[in-house]
Amino acid sequence: MAKLFIFIGSIVMALSVVIGAFGAHGLEPRLTERMMKNYQTGVQYHMIHGFAILAVGIIALKMPVSGMLNGAGWAFLVGILLFSGSLYVMALTGITKLGAITPIGGLAFIVGWILLGIAVLRGL
Repeated sequence: MAKLFIFIGSIVMALSVVIGAFGAHGLEPRLTERMMKNYQTGVQYHMIHGFAILAVGIIALKMPVSGMLNGAGWAFLVGILLFSGSLYVMALTGITKLGAITPIGGLAFIVGWILLGIAVLRGL
């Protein structure tokens, strides 16, 4: 599982750079200031939690893999898809009702961090 999370984290990080560059160079003149800010928030959380997925993989190399550690990695990925994904789609389409999905992604991030902390404490 360690190698899988390192692989997923690497892909997620590469995508965050591509998506961020696309926003900075291709979207800035086309989006309102508010939608650009939403887009940038999506990129920021995308990148932070890409690092979190990498951390899960690296931690999994050093300690026994647990359900909590696996759960943390998957929660971070779900959070990226729901939180950042909803902000990207909202910025690109102007459909603000998608903002209702964003907090679910935020909750997935919180769950991921809690699971990661518990997994590490139990693995000590």
